[in-house]
Amino acid sequence: MSTYDTLRHFADSWMLLFLVLVFLGVIVWAFRPGSRKDQDEAATAIFRNEHSPARDAADAAEKEATQ
Repeated sequence: MSTYDTLRHFADSWMLLFLVLVFLGVIVWAFRPGSRKDQDEAATAIFRNEHSPARDAADAAEKEATQ
C-alpha cells in the first residue's frame, strides 16, 4: 500500500471522525449553560465606547491613585 493510499484511508476514517467530534464539541461549548453572559459581552464589545472615547492606561492609573 502506498503512502498516498494510507493517508487517504486515514483521512477518510479517523480524521473525519475527529473533525466531527471537534465540530460537536464547539457546538456544545457555544450553547453550554451559562455562556449567555460571555456571548452578550462579545456581541456588544464594539459598542462599549460609542459615546465617549476609551481611557488609556495612564488615565486609569491616575484615577485609581486619586481614589
